[in-house]
Amino acid sequence: MRVIVVGAGVAGLALARGLLNAGHEAEVYEEAPELRTAGGSVSLWPGSTAILEELKADYTGVGRRLETLESWASDGRRLLTVDLTVPERRYGHPVVHVARRELVELLADGVPVTYGARAEHVVPERAEVRLSDGRTVRGDVLVGADGRRSVVREALMGGDRAKLSGWVTWQGFTTRPTALTEDHRAVMIAGRQGLCGLIPAGRGRLLWWFDVRSAPGKPFWADDPHVVERLRERFRGWVDPVPGILDTMADVEFFPHHKQPIPDVWGRGPTTLAGDSAHTMPPTMAQGANQALEDAWLLARSLGDLRAYERARSKVVRRPARMAGTELTDRQGPIVRLIPDGVATKVYASMLRGYSNYLLTAP
Repeated sequence: MRVIVVGAGVAGLALARGLLNAGHEAEVYEEAPELRTAGGSVSLWPGSTAILEELKADYTGVGRRLETLESWASDGRRLLTVDLTVPERRYGHPVVHVARRELVELLADGVPVTYGARAEHVVPERAEVRLSDGRTVRGDVLVGADGRRSVVREALMGGDRAKLSGWVTWQGFTTRPTALTEDHRAVMIAGRQGLCGLIPAGRGRLLWWFDVRSAPGKPFWADDPHVVERLRERFRGWVDPVPGILDTMADVEFFPHHKQPIPDVWGRGPTTLAGDSAHTMPPTMAQGANQALEDAWLLARSLGDLRAYERARSKVVRRPARMAGTELTDRQGPIVRLIPDGVATKVYASMLRGYSNYLLTAP
């Protein structure tokens, strides 16, 4: 089949890669003038690393394998530890944290992408797109993988239905050496001020992020000129390495948290959606890129029945989307230390399977 893919993010590139591997034709059209590499880094769970292997995207030279996911109090007390080697052994694939730039570069290798091609008008019933350069392209299947502000989704369903959750993320990388930089631990530090996350991303980089409550017009929003000073004041006195990160903080990226309802069916005729176009969710469960890869994996196998793809994915993707929408990770407190590590690990491993169409169907 000839498949037109709008959007060259994780979902669009992974889908095109899977289609090409299966012998289909795939044409990717991207609004940006070049590959979109902005963003921090992403945690890839066992279903996603398995999908990358199927896509022949060799991730072994990038990122950092994770062995534990730890929750700390702001004074450094260990509250909870999830052993990530348990799902690695159970499912046969590791948990890896990788810079988003490196992930999209892996997926884009060998995939034909036309950059600077904005979708301006979509006819879902004909799998047809008019581009900003005046061309009209048509395929057997059209996939909107063009993010939360998807032009394809608007043609299918109307305007953006995503809503702000009331939380935002400020994030960046530090290359300042810390005890975590060359380790295999992901750490979340929670307090009444918000949450700080720290995860090694390989090549001497540590991803840091701060989640705080905010809204348009409030402090900590995108246009806050004093956000660095506010973050330093709010998280002052937290356990190492937070003070050092705050002292050296320079380039910071802003991400508001959005959530949206996920219908059973999100396409029409030969047109469907993938990635954030279909299921925008807050980043608190680290599932955005993973669910995009799950979409790509299943859709590449479901071109003959797009509605079956949508129903199968909506049933699964609602689970992490609803959990992320509660912002439970950002609101965790000392009560989590009442949960035994072994119980938390078992629950987490089962949860990862429930969030993955790949793992649910694997032997």
